Amino acid sequence: MALLLQLRTVTGLRGRADRIAKAVFRGLSFYTRVLENCEDEARFDETFRWPVASSIDGNEILEIQVFNYSKVFTNRLIGTFQMVLQKVVEEGQVEVTDTLIDDNNSAIQTSISIEIRYQALDGTVGAWNDKEFLETPSVHSEGDGRYPLETDSLLSSHRQGLDISPGKSNQQSAEKSFRSKGKEKTKEHKAGKGVFSAMKLGKTRPSKDDHRKQDEPAVLEAEDLDRKALLQGLEPDTISLASVTAVTTNVSNKRSKPDIKMEPSAGRPMDYQVSITIIEARQLVGLNMDPVVCVEVGEEKKYTSMKESTNCPYYNEYFVFDFHVPPDVMFDKIIKLSVIHSKNLLRSGTLVGSFKMDVGTVYTQPEHQFYHKWAILSDPEDLTAGLKGYLKCDIAVVGKGDNIKTPHKANETEEDDIEGNLLLPDGVPPERQWARFYIKIYRAEGLPRMNTSIMANVKKALIGENKDLVDPYVQVVFAGQKGKTSIQKSSYEPLWNEQIIFTEMFPPLCKRIKIQIRDSDKVNDVAIGTHFIDLRKISNEGDKGFLPTFGPAWVNMYGSTRNYTLMDEHQELNEGLGEGVSFRARLLMSLAVEILDTTNPEINSSTEVQVEQATSVADQNCTGKMEEFFLFGAFLEATMIDRKIGDKPINFEVTIGNYGNQIDGMSKPILRRKKEGGDGNEEESELLQNSSEDEGDEDGEMVSVSSSQPMKPLVTDRNYFHLPYFEKKPCIYIKSWWQDQRRRLYNANIMDKIADKLEEGLNDVQEMIKTEKPHPERRLRGVLEELSSGCLHFVTLADKDQHHSSRTRLDRERLKSCMRELENMGQQATTLRSQVKKNTMKDKLKLVQNFLQKLRFLADEPQHTIPDVFIWMMSNNKRIAYARVPSKDILYSIVDEEMGKDCAKVKTIFLKLPGKRGFGPAGWTVQAKMEIYLWLGLNKQRKDFLSGLPCGFEEKKTARGQNLPSFPPISLLYTKKQVFQLRAHMYQARSLFAADSSGLSDPFARVFFISQSQCTEVLNETLCPTWDQLLVFDNVELYGEAHEMRDDPPIIVIEIYDQDTVGKADFMGRTFAKPVVKMSDEQYCPPRFPPQLEYYQIYRGNSTAGDLLAAFELLQIGPGGKSDLPPIDGPTDMDRGPILPVPLGIRPVLSKYRVEVLFWGLRDLKRVNLAQVDRPRVDIECAGKGVQSALIQNYKKNPNFSTLVKWFEVDLPENELLHPPLNIRVVDCRAFGRYTLVGSHAVSSLRKFIYRPPDKKAQHWNMTAKHLNGYLAMTNRAHRSRPTGEIVVNMEPEVPIKKMETMVKLEANSDAVVKVDVSEEEKERKKKKKKGGGGGGEEVEEEEPDDSMLDWWSKYFASIETMKEQLRQQEAAAAEAEEKEEMEMAEGKQVVNKRGSMAGKGSKAQAKNKEKSKAPKDDKKKKQQSAPELPEKKNKPRIDELKVFNKELETEFDNFEDWLHTFNLLRGKIGDNDDNATEEERIVGRFKGSICVYKMPLPDDITKEAGYDPNFGMFQGIPSNDPINVLVRVYVVRATDLHPADINGKADPYIAIKLGKTDIKDKENYISKQLNPVFGKSFDIEATFPMESMLTVAVYDWDLVGTDDLIGETKIDLENRYYSKHRATCGVSQTYSIHGYNTWRDPMKPSQILSKLCKDGKVDGPHYGPGGRVKVANRVFTGPTEIEDENGQKKQTDEHLALAVLRHWEDIPWAGCKLVPEHVETRPLLNPDKPGIEQGRLEMWVDMFPMDMPAPGPAIDISPRKPKKYELRVIVWNTDEVILEDDDYFTGEKSSDIFVRGWLKGQQEDKQDTDVHYHSLTGEGNFNWRYIFPFDYLMAEEKIVISKKESMFSWDETEYKIPARLTLQVWDADHFSADDFLGAIELDLNRFPRGAKTSKQCSLEMVTNEAELPMISIFKQKRVKGWWPFVARDENDELEVTGKVEAELHLLTAEEAEKSPAGLARNEPDPLEKPNRPDTSFIWFLNPLKSIKYLICTRYKWLIIKIVLALLLLVMVALFLYSMPGYMVKKLLGA
Repeated sequence: MALLLQLRTVTGLRGRADRIAKAVFRGLSFYTRVLENCEDEARFDETFRWPVASSIDGNEILEIQVFNYSKVFTNRLIGTFQMVLQKVVEEGQVEVTDTLIDDNNSAIQTSISIEIRYQALDGTVGAWNDKEFLETPSVHSEGDGRYPLETDSLLSSHRQGLDISPGKSNQQSAEKSFRSKGKEKTKEHKAGKGVFSAMKLGKTRPSKDDHRKQDEPAVLEAEDLDRKALLQGLEPDTISLASVTAVTTNVSNKRSKPDIKMEPSAGRPMDYQVSITIIEARQLVGLNMDPVVCVEVGEEKKYTSMKESTNCPYYNEYFVFDFHVPPDVMFDKIIKLSVIHSKNLLRSGTLVGSFKMDVGTVYTQPEHQFYHKWAILSDPEDLTAGLKGYLKCDIAVVGKGDNIKTPHKANETEEDDIEGNLLLPDGVPPERQWARFYIKIYRAEGLPRMNTSIMANVKKALIGENKDLVDPYVQVVFAGQKGKTSIQKSSYEPLWNEQIIFTEMFPPLCKRIKIQIRDSDKVNDVAIGTHFIDLRKISNEGDKGFLPTFGPAWVNMYGSTRNYTLMDEHQELNEGLGEGVSFRARLLMSLAVEILDTTNPEINSSTEVQVEQATSVADQNCTGKMEEFFLFGAFLEATMIDRKIGDKPINFEVTIGNYGNQIDGMSKPILRRKKEGGDGNEEESELLQNSSEDEGDEDGEMVSVSSSQPMKPLVTDRNYFHLPYFEKKPCIYIKSWWQDQRRRLYNANIMDKIADKLEEGLNDVQEMIKTEKPHPERRLRGVLEELSSGCLHFVTLADKDQHHSSRTRLDRERLKSCMRELENMGQQATTLRSQVKKNTMKDKLKLVQNFLQKLRFLADEPQHTIPDVFIWMMSNNKRIAYARVPSKDILYSIVDEEMGKDCAKVKTIFLKLPGKRGFGPAGWTVQAKMEIYLWLGLNKQRKDFLSGLPCGFEEKKTARGQNLPSFPPISLLYTKKQVFQLRAHMYQARSLFAADSSGLSDPFARVFFISQSQCTEVLNETLCPTWDQLLVFDNVELYGEAHEMRDDPPIIVIEIYDQDTVGKADFMGRTFAKPVVKMSDEQYCPPRFPPQLEYYQIYRGNSTAGDLLAAFELLQIGPGGKSDLPPIDGPTDMDRGPILPVPLGIRPVLSKYRVEVLFWGLRDLKRVNLAQVDRPRVDIECAGKGVQSALIQNYKKNPNFSTLVKWFEVDLPENELLHPPLNIRVVDCRAFGRYTLVGSHAVSSLRKFIYRPPDKKAQHWNMTAKHLNGYLAMTNRAHRSRPTGEIVVNMEPEVPIKKMETMVKLEANSDAVVKVDVSEEEKERKKKKKKGGGGGGEEVEEEEPDDSMLDWWSKYFASIETMKEQLRQQEAAAAEAEEKEEMEMAEGKQVVNKRGSMAGKGSKAQAKNKEKSKAPKDDKKKKQQSAPELPEKKNKPRIDELKVFNKELETEFDNFEDWLHTFNLLRGKIGDNDDNATEEERIVGRFKGSICVYKMPLPDDITKEAGYDPNFGMFQGIPSNDPINVLVRVYVVRATDLHPADINGKADPYIAIKLGKTDIKDKENYISKQLNPVFGKSFDIEATFPMESMLTVAVYDWDLVGTDDLIGETKIDLENRYYSKHRATCGVSQTYSIHGYNTWRDPMKPSQILSKLCKDGKVDGPHYGPGGRVKVANRVFTGPTEIEDENGQKKQTDEHLALAVLRHWEDIPWAGCKLVPEHVETRPLLNPDKPGIEQGRLEMWVDMFPMDMPAPGPAIDISPRKPKKYELRVIVWNTDEVILEDDDYFTGEKSSDIFVRGWLKGQQEDKQDTDVHYHSLTGEGNFNWRYIFPFDYLMAEEKIVISKKESMFSWDETEYKIPARLTLQVWDADHFSADDFLGAIELDLNRFPRGAKTSKQCSLEMVTNEAELPMISIFKQKRVKGWWPFVARDENDELEVTGKVEAELHLLTAEEAEKSPAGLARNEPDPLEKPNRPDTSFIWFLNPLKSIKYLICTRYKWLIIKIVLALLLLVMVALFLYSMPGYMVKKLLGA
């Protein structure tokens, strides 16, 4: 839908002036171009197009205003024309000529003539009058006259050659071009990045200089806009800029944008590391198990150790898996965690339960990790069973360059909340159910042959038949399981109709299903093609969502080329890695999911993959009706053909599916067209022979022509050839048959277009921010407006698609969900628009970027339809290079929005090498550049297929198509050609890529345009060449109409090469540009000419490789020849010979600048060509001028420079964006005057070094101070007027950090009192504490800690608590703000009306958010300013804290480069694989110094200042750089998450420190088998700066044999820290004390530090006043003035006051900056062998003390706390209600022989058992038995420490820390068989429920319902007695009570235990009395006869009788056998 206005003329104007007109509709205004010096008539002839989202109402108004334009003043209104659109809506088209009215509503004689059209939603347009057709002289109008008007062609018949067409040719008027101050800029490109855009197609840069008024474009200035807006009563905050300007009518938007990135990124292997920590398992199902956890990633398996007889094993074991594979392969790997019961060497154990998730799911988590989460274990073999337990683990996946931050979790208790911390991504419900995934495979088509033809011929000879050479089957892989269909022998069109069933939890944690057609082979099966289905795209988890569903639909598979070779080099492509280069096959399949009802008994509970037969697709309807499609292509240009293939004839082949493929599309065409009478088999031969077809088409027979004629290329230059496609352009056309599912592609296209528009708008906004243009927020509002109207438009367009036939369930559901999403997005965009303000800009920009990702995700259509189009370049019938064009991009539709973005447009494509050949340098060179025009649509709609071609051609058809109008041509003959001259102004390039081993390059640029190329000169040894050269291309011939050239010139390709003396030049990068075109009838005058220089981003493969600054103009050579062209002024006879420089109007305007350089020193220079660097010098060069440093005479002795500051003057462009880079080179001066280059560094942007003198007016001192920061802040600007007001900062040092009510950020001249104040109750409490009372209401245990108990670790742990607390609050605050935001979003609909109020709310939330996010950067006290009061902190003891940074100190303090910068010197060429990490290896040293650039002359006041030393220029007050001796004290606290170095998955870490010549290896103190070692050590090293300034702290792994391995190391530049103004030598503590754990470490007291800072910064003060006040500058601080020494004596002191000032030093005007607090920093450990992947982290800090100052005190003792020895005595008194397990022999009644087992440490190695209470009939047992457990306990970490050997072979003991848990179990003793386990209870000694008073009150609640019960800690209570339940799981997995135990726990320290010893069991000392057990249990001994009688008489009477009878029988048989022979003999002998 669109409204089109053609503004033709305005006549009857008075006077002579510049005119401009403005058209407004629905608040969106367009400006015309300015017509200069026109008199009575202004011919605008411009067309404007308003895309409208909702239908136009008949009484809406269109307004046109005509102005006299003025560059300086506001434009003067001549008159206005308003028109009601009723007639337009009714008729669709109106032409009007009418008079204008002036301000007083009276008519004036000026009249206007316009035409308006309205294109309504249904694509219909008002009636067309014939004259329009006649007006357009069209070459193919012959066909237009007598066109058989089919229904389709009615709609599509409006031609695009017309002057104005409804919305087709005018799309571009909605293409953005955005105007702001300065120049006009038309943006036509989206791939690039803003001003430094990859390709500015005709965009010019806004200049900062307003003095060049003649360049002002015809646009209202931004300020005028403001003024106008205010006049109209709008707030400036609601203005939005649509970036739409009118583009004159003769624009044909016939070109689409080329893509700049060449190399395929997919498929290239990368480094990944998966690290998994298995912490513990809980609630494992099963009795008395010995669990082991198996961790499996992909194919690799690792096991934890085995824990014996426990259901809740604690492991804390860390596993790391390293991979080097492509990302796709990595993210599809499955992580499987399984718990196995009783595994050992001989048996594999039984699976308890397992958990699966793919790596991709972990990688998409925030920080790429799950931290301390519980995985739910389930048994895949038994679907009906519930969960089998929980496993707590950390899983992280790190790619190269990702750094993982370990979140500091708040505290352990939260993590025990298992349900709240499940290992599941957000949005996945915790109760996942089992589901069946049914994947139906119906049939496949178009398979390639997978066997050599020799075999086939042999077979044919033998059997006499020709079989299909492929035996396909389909394999589906999902969640680590595979299923296969049957194999269909010899079939190119196999039919399976089978379904593969997977059973998996739903929603699955595996994202992709892999479907692969494979060829079965006796040797090995190979993949034919692979397709991945992303489950996120075929389901929707929302409340209106749907289960995954797919099809039945065809999926297309792509892979390697179809010709079969035994060793296919591109086989990986068939596996789905990388971009397929050819169509392989398509497969009809569907997918459905059903959730299983596991209660149903019939259900098959196995999760094995099943394969069964399925019905074929009954309803052909849902796959779509077969339609005939027509693809047309024209090759307009083929240039830049690689010279390797330039000698043979070349042709191009276009294929779609197998259609058009003549070499290897061997298998039959995809559809047999039986219904049209032809026969499939005949057709095969025909397709191959290209002969005619049987049936005649409606337009005569038409045979597909799919390839161009072979042609021999001509030479362009040394590297490239081109094909002579001059006036004759070859064409191809292909007919193909596909299911008609265009609707899917149409919807995707609409969304893609919305997304493109959004992306382009966002690029605009980012560019505005980057180039600091005014009002980016308005542009963002414009972007949001477009987005919301686009979304609503989609909803209306898609709405009519609701009832389309032939749609699958996925189509319907997707459409619904897309409509919902887009509607929602549209509303959110509207809401957001009202919230966009200057200050909320950044946050909103992020939100809008999320919209973009979401749109791109939605637009990706999972169900394929038409396969992609491939264009192959063939040489000698071999395939050389290809391009792949998605079919949706070239698909035609009647509705504008649905059209593919490249349909009927000329597209520039670059052909690339297939597969792996395209990796690396080979892939960077262009194989060929083509301009190709493509059109794909239904055959019956094909009437318009030529409409987008450049006009001016005749069609050449085949003989039989001669007079058929719509028969496609085989070539186009252009009759019109225009001659042009191209001028390429190549100014300079910067940040190029180092191509030589010296680390520099010898660059030259090669410019290609059509079939010509030229080179700039070669500049040696530079990465920032300034060529300043004009290249002129004469007689450039372009074919087509002149007016089309003006707006759509072809693109220019610029390639940068490095010249080598031998061999060919190396490729360094490429970029594209579009020239500005001047036709012969146009003036060469502003605003378009002369063109402005611009930055073009250079790409090398996928990585950026610098910028090119250039301008390009294309000038038409008119009838008068070249003489009409603007002259090329410029001397040609300079010393450069015939090289033309860039002419004056184009080259930048220069000003004189002075560059001052501070030379400090050189560090870490490596050898050059094996020789040491001895006498280095630094050369600085900028824009041809430069300066050299002094020579360092002996680098070894002193690497610093003797002369510190030097300067040079240079002419630089006024526009800072055009500043050339500054080059730093280090050379080594050798003997005989030889120089060797050591290394170089290019400072690409001077911006941060530019000094701008502050405005006199500027009241914001803070802001100015920021700019000054680098140079002047060392000094103090005394001449500036000092604000007089004093600002009182009121301090109270003992402030608990919670209480910050107010903290005002101070402006330098405000009068504010900052109270850092304590709340009243807190003071009260303090008083109470001081009085010694514990304080009435507080719990007794939390008494004020005794100072002697506190140590450095108390401080450390308290600080970590605080840090976690803050993180928690930040998270909470962020969450709260987000909720608020979402609420506002949700209320969006109501918001729009009350915009103002709403916005207010929004910004408040924002501000709140900001405050929170600022918190961590400010120091500790301020942190809490917004924190709510935390009740639990009330009774926390008051401990002084330090600051724990969870990153390096450098990141917090800007690398300590406040005045001394470090520049890395590089050498050597960049590697060919574009890993940016290679930069590390190229560093050969570092230059330390700084730069200051300022415009001459400098204001006097700076130079006239007191103490100004002219030798130092801007670098005043810089310390001397003479060598200085320093004591460096390194404290290493601990390491975390180290990478395991030994086979057992552990490491034996120790610390190694290196500084200069000092090398400390703390080898003997290694810590055995530990990945989280606590070192707690400090090391003192004496060092001399600058020679020894790089400190390396490494962690090594100790090995008994062999060398020790490096785990990781971290490097710290001590010098920058030492000299920094942030004073990083020794952190400032929170409080000042002279004894105890918090003693002041620095040899200088706070007052001394303060006075030194004041002196250095020339700050007035400090003045200490009475009453605890101190004044510094104009700030007054207050605080206490007393201090206690160790004897408790109070003394007066100023130190607290001084410290208060130091902790707020950043608030002091001018000199202030944040001082480094007392801290611990966390540094990542890196290993050079595994670049970029963190190997663990090290917590440490460094203090430095100059040796010429008083020596510091001894180092703080941070040695690890020794665990305290305790003894736990557990008395088991009685048990009750124990379940009875045995049947009694005698009485037959139930009984149990009870005993109780208990253990504390680790597992059962120290278990103790009571004696057995035999034959308990009631479950009661009496024991009076004492266990004694001695253990070592770390109070701070609440862990028991045990040391034991891991195995008999271990060298030494390993220390383990395990939670303090006491386990008691009740057992039934059996004499002969194993004892039976009855139940257990586990008590966490820190938090366990108080025992019940009696057995009755003891219940299951005590275990299950821990949350509500009062918890106690044995460490506080010391002694506890009570009843606790024993529990076990019954058959249904439910917990039940299996007994109760009365026990007493008594905790003693080792000393107490010694004083009052007690015996084990019931022994001395302190024996327990014997239990009083009832006699039933002793029945055996008391009455044996009775028992025996019972045994014989009752129980076993019958058994005994039977046995006796049997015995008698046996005896008789035996006797019979014995006597028989004797009798026989007697009888026989007749005795």
